[in-house]
Amino acid sequence: ADKLRTQQELERLQAKYLGTGHPDTTSWEWKSNIHRDTYSSIVGHPPLLSYIALATNESVTKVRAEMIRKMIQPIGPPPMREEDTFMVGQ
Repeated sequence: ADKLRTQQELERLQAKYLGTGHPDTTSWEWKSNIHRDTYSSIVGHPPLLSYIALATNESVTKVRAEMIRKMIQPIGPPPMREEDTFMVGQ
């Protein structure tokens, strides 16, 4: 009973929080989630954002905009899947 309850709790957390992953999560998805979480945290904490702006000698507004822009594809485009290569080969 405890094992089932633990599994149900894990599934509930995975459904609630995207970044927790699941067995089918790819390396690219996991890395993207980590990068997005980091950028989001930096943008959401003004002292940290100010520190990065000071360290890079940029304005806070410019650093915030760049962090938000990086959240779109933080580690580049997704890798090609096997289904995609099959379709390209035809």
